[in-house]
Amino acid sequence: MSKKFIFFLILTLFCGNVLFAQGENLTLKVAVMGPGDQLYFWWGHIALVVEDSRAGTSRFFDYGLFSFDNDNFFYNFAFGRLLYSCGVSSTERNLSVYFNTNRDITVYTLDVPPELRQKVRDFAETNVLPDNRDYYYHHFRDNCSTRIRDIIDIATNGQFFEQYGQAPGRFTLRQHVRRHTWFSPAADWFLNFLMGQVIDRPITVWEDMFLPSEVGNRIEEFWYTDSDGVSRKLVTSVEVLNRAIDRPKVLDVPRKQWPRELAFSLVLSAIFGAFFFMQAKNMRSGRILAGLSVSLTSLFFGIAGVLLYFLNLFTNHDYTYQNANMLFCSPLLLAGVPFGIGYAFSKKADKFFIYALLSRILWLLTALGIFLSMAIKLLPWFYQQNLTDQMLMLPLSLLFALQPVGLKEITEKFLKGKKA
Repeated sequence: MSKKFIFFLILTLFCGNVLFAQGENLTLKVAVMGPGDQLYFWWGHIALVVEDSRAGTSRFFDYGLFSFDNDNFFYNFAFGRLLYSCGVSSTERNLSVYFNTNRDITVYTLDVPPELRQKVRDFAETNVLPDNRDYYYHHFRDNCSTRIRDIIDIATNGQFFEQYGQAPGRFTLRQHVRRHTWFSPAADWFLNFLMGQVIDRPITVWEDMFLPSEVGNRIEEFWYTDSDGVSRKLVTSVEVLNRAIDRPKVLDVPRKQWPRELAFSLVLSAIFGAFFFMQAKNMRSGRILAGLSVSLTSLFFGIAGVLLYFLNLFTNHDYTYQNANMLFCSPLLLAGVPFGIGYAFSKKADKFFIYALLSRILWLLTALGIFLSMAIKLLPWFYQQNLTDQMLMLPLSLLFALQPVGLKEITEKFLKGKKA
């Protein structure tokens, strides 16, 4: 055996022992934070914590960093090209922010062999390098939570994905979203209105873990087999550092939201319907209020239609694609704004007739679009869960299309105006 061979053998063993020793000094933890106040914090947050007893440090690897001050932030956000970053800083400083903003904080300590602790730390350190730290954010496929999920898979030599990669998830992506948005009717409706049927397909547990809380739940229950063939529980301890006070809870099971939207629409339709009845009794104020109700409703849903078509046709927000709401809520509804104003304020019978007829046709087409979007669900290719959107618009569209002031009365006024 040559001296050179012995030298390299000793060097290899020495380096291996150094790496092993470094790994022995490391502790891996996962910090899961609950929802915050702002909309983009409603789904919680997650980070990797690496403690080094030799260096006396605790480092917080955060994969959810962004800044409104970045170049073209809002433009890139609108088109679905939003850059997020990975960063590392003090654990104590970060956790104090979540304490001060009244958010849940739960820390999971992981039981991982030293060589895998070292591998995870090296991987995280590589992530935060200037050339690697930026990535294009995707709400469901690539975010702070999915990045930590993937790191857990590294820490378990692929066994995390092996167990959860094909296992059926609890809910669809839409149902997960609604578990977090239920307490804000406007935001809940608007976000779900804009998202298409791509988020209504069955998903796996692996995909469930776009949510930080789902990662926490899964790592707490997970067991894996180490290199010696020993079965090990991944999480050795769970520390609840803070519980939020007076914050809406995340639902365990999503609620049905369509009854609420239907009730709201029926109440609104009853109010607007009263304006039409006032008009039927030749009350000038009733006609004005009826016309303005058409205009305001058309304005609201017309703007919603503009955003819907924009996101579906011109952006990289792929979770807005294949949206059946486009069948009944389009930018064409903005035409109802001048129709309603003309309906309210036209003094000549012929103009009033035209505005009233055009308004009816516009909203009749909207109602037919709603019925079509319901009928296509009989086919296997269409499965969007958009009953909430349909129930919000259907009563209003039927009211404006079949308003109490009938075509007979409108025609009579039109003919009288012609004779005059």
